Amino acid sequence: MPTTLTAFADVTTSDSALRRFLHGLPGVDTVGLEARAASLGTRSIKTTAKAYAIDLAISMIDLTTLEGADTPGKVRALSAKAVNPDPTDRTTPMTAAVCVYPDMVATAKAALNGADVKVASVATAFPAGRAALPVKLADTRDAVAAGADEIDMVIDRGAFLAGRYLETYELIRAIKEACVRPDGTAARLKVIFETGELSTYDNIRRASWIGMLAGADFIKTSTGKVGVNATPANTLLMLEAVRDFREQTGIQIGVKPAGGIRTTKDAIKFLVLVNETVGEDWLSNHWFRFGASSLLNDLLMQRQKLSTGRYSGPDYVTVD
Repeated sequence: MPTTLTAFADVTTSDSALRRFLHGLPGVDTVGLEARAASLGTRSIKTTAKAYAIDLAISMIDLTTLEGADTPGKVRALSAKAVNPDPTDRTTPMTAAVCVYPDMVATAKAALNGADVKVASVATAFPAGRAALPVKLADTRDAVAAGADEIDMVIDRGAFLAGRYLETYELIRAIKEACVRPDGTAARLKVIFETGELSTYDNIRRASWIGMLAGADFIKTSTGKVGVNATPANTLLMLEAVRDFREQTGIQIGVKPAGGIRTTKDAIKFLVLVNETVGEDWLSNHWFRFGASSLLNDLLMQRQKLSTGRYSGPDYVTVD
């Protein structure tokens, strides 16, 4: 399959051209979308399939701490947990990444000490994105220079909701360029839409296409800092978008639901969405992630239950 955006070259030449394209996308059938997401969420996963799903979900977690009270000690502890989530069972997979603010990237990188866990950093004036472009670029470059393997940027929701689509596109392109290191390698870029603030499913679809056209490596639902974050329906819609995008361009884009995914049951529902919508090609942490902090603990508790037949005590896992 050819890997090209040539067919969409004219779409981003002007704001009016991009607007015509985005508003020409098929409208979202709200009832159908939510019904399908709910239906897939009823699938029952048992025994060996459940054990496989739990380990897969652990391996897909971006273990996250994004608080004003974050300290180097907390980031080091979180990094140790990412590498060795269950000290009593060394067969437990590592998480995909540790996600921190830019000023904690170097601390996380040192703590991971070469382990196969990425360092992801939020940038671009996370979570609101209310800053001038030079500030957003500096934020990104600082994180990349400190060793970030991945950048989680936020779009300017105000610009998007005001219909300034080309401005949103150009911001993503600029941050994509800022992810490139002097040696030519680049941090992977995750683009956060804050779906809870986009109001409609049609807007989520449009934002997804802007992100993909602009070069996002991942499209991500949320910051986890608003009332409505990742839901099965908005994640299903984004999975459909990356599926359609690959069919038309040959380019595969990852998806990251974030915020509000706290239990093993939640995680498995999302894995079913992935399997039934885009298939096995996305069932790895290179193409699908969970943005979460508390999810890992529940997965570890359920993992032990499958292994021993009983739930552990409340102090079995660390409190992040």
